[in-house]
Amino acid sequence: MLTIRDLKKTVGGRTLFDNATLTVNYGERVALVGPNGAGKSTLFSIILRKDEPDSGTIERDEWTMVGYLPQESAPVGDETVMDVATGRADEIPALEKRLKELESAGTVDGPEYLEAHAKHEALSNPQVEAKAKKMLRGLGYKEQDFARPAKEMSGGWVMRAHLARLLVMEPDLLLLDEPTNHLDLLSLLWLQEYLKTYSGAILMISHDRQFMDEIVESVHEIADQKLNPYKGNYSEFLRLREAAYEQQNAAYKNQQKEIANLREFYDRFRQVASKASQAMSKLKQIERMELIEKPLPPKKPFRFNIPQPVRSGSRVIALEGIHQAYGKHKVYEGLDLEVERGERTVLVGPNGAGKSTLLKILAGVLEFQKGERRLGLNAKIGYFSQHRADTLDANKTVLQEVMDAAPTLGENEARGILGSFLFRKEEIYKKTGILSGGEKSRLNLIKFLVDPPNLLLMDEPTTHLDIHTVESLILALEAYEGTLVFISHDVHFIRKLAQKVLHVNNGKVAPYPGGYDYFLEKSGALGDERAALTAS
Repeated sequence: MLTIRDLKKTVGGRTLFDNATLTVNYGERVALVGPNGAGKSTLFSIILRKDEPDSGTIERDEWTMVGYLPQESAPVGDETVMDVATGRADEIPALEKRLKELESAGTVDGPEYLEAHAKHEALSNPQVEAKAKKMLRGLGYKEQDFARPAKEMSGGWVMRAHLARLLVMEPDLLLLDEPTNHLDLLSLLWLQEYLKTYSGAILMISHDRQFMDEIVESVHEIADQKLNPYKGNYSEFLRLREAAYEQQNAAYKNQQKEIANLREFYDRFRQVASKASQAMSKLKQIERMELIEKPLPPKKPFRFNIPQPVRSGSRVIALEGIHQAYGKHKVYEGLDLEVERGERTVLVGPNGAGKSTLLKILAGVLEFQKGERRLGLNAKIGYFSQHRADTLDANKTVLQEVMDAAPTLGENEARGILGSFLFRKEEIYKKTGILSGGEKSRLNLIKFLVDPPNLLLMDEPTTHLDIHTVESLILALEAYEGTLVFISHDVHFIRKLAQKVLHVNNGKVAPYPGGYDYFLEKSGALGDERAALTAS
C-alpha cells in the first residue's frame, strides 16, 4: 500500500532522515513516534506529496485513497457542521474542480485522478448524510448541532467535524496527526472502538500512550535519522527498545574489552622478537573488526523533587446547594460536593456536561447563582486552566518566571525541569510575551510544580505535552502530597493518578470510589460506547 525506500530529507541544514525505510500494508495499524522536531509531520507531508524528499522513493498503490487529519484545521466560512462532515461545502467542489482539470489535461488514468474520483464517489453516496450523523454522534455532537454554522464552534469541535468527514469517506490509508487532541474522554473511547474494526490501514502520530496501546500493531521510531521498526503496541515497543539497547550495549562492552585485550598484547610484545609477528596479527585483528557503535540509552522521564505543600485540613473544600446556569441552560441545580485531603479525583463525562464549570466553581473563578462554597483549614488553591497566558509577565524570560515562582530553586535544577518540559538551550531565555499558546501552557504547568498549592485543580494538563513529558508530569504528581482534582482525556494519565472518579452528566455528579477501571466496570461506560457504535 505504502512503501518508503532510502529516504533522505534535510530541513534547515539538519538531516531528519537518511536511508530511511517504511512499509505500511493493507489493514495495518502503525504508530510513528519520536521526540518533537524529529520529523514526524515532515514525513506525513512527504507521503501526501506536499513536500519532496532530497532522495529516495515513496510508492503508493495507484488505487489507494489517502485521508489526512492535521493537528489544526483550515478556517471555516458559513458552512454548517453537517456540510463539513459530508464535504458539501469545500471537499466536493474542490474535488470536482480538480477532476475537470485532470480530464482537460488528459491524465485520467493517473493515481491522482483515481484517488480524487474515489473520494468524490464516497462523498456523493446517497447514504453519506446518515453516515455523517453516525460519526458526529460518536464524536460527541448533539443532533441540534448538525445544522449550526461551524464557525460558531470552537476549533476543537471543527476538527471533530473534519474527522467525521474522513471516517465517512473510509480511506484505504488514514494519516492521523494527534487525533485525540480535541476529544473528550467519551468521544475518545468511541473513536478508539471504531478504529479497532476499521477496514483500512492507519498511520498515526500520537502522544496518547493508551490510545496507541489499544490500536496499533507496530511502531516505527524516528531515531538516528532512521525509521526503526518494532512489532507490537507502544508498551511492547518500549520493552523491545530497552531490550535492544541492553543487547547492543553488552555487545559494545564485550567488543571494547576484546579490543583492549588485543591492544594490551600488541603493546606488550611488539618489541619482543619472538612474538612480534603474533603481536602484529593482534593489531590487524582489531583493524578487521566491524566496530559496534556505543548505543544511546532510551530517553527516560525526568524526575525532580517536587516541594510539598502545607498540610490542609481533612475537608479541603465543600460545595452546598450550588445552582449554575448559562442563560436558559441549567448546568447544576442543588449540587453538593466535598473534597477530602489527599484525594486524587478525575472528572469524566461528555463535552458540555459541566466538568470545566465545576472545576472553575471549585477554584473560585466562576460566580454561581445560588449555594455556598466553603474552603477548609489552610486550604490553598491552584487552578491550572487551559488558558493561562495572562498570568505570565511578558517582559520576563522563561527561566526568570520559573526562578521567581520558587526562589529556593537552583538554576541548574530549573534548567533541568525546563528541559524535561521541552524548553531547551536558548529557549529558556525567550521572553514569555513571544511564546506560543502551547509554550505558555507548559510554562504555567512548571510554575505549579515548583511551588504547588495543597489543592491542585487541573484542566487537561497533558495538552501540548509529548509522551516523555507526560511521564515526567505523572512522576511529579505521584510524589505530590496535596489534593488533586483534574480533567483529562489521556487514559494512561488517568489510570496512573486517579483514585476516585466523579462522573458529571445531566447536572448530576456521581462518585465512584475507585480508579478509572473501577469506573468503567461499575458505570458500564465502555459498554455504552460499544453499544452506540453498533447501533448508530
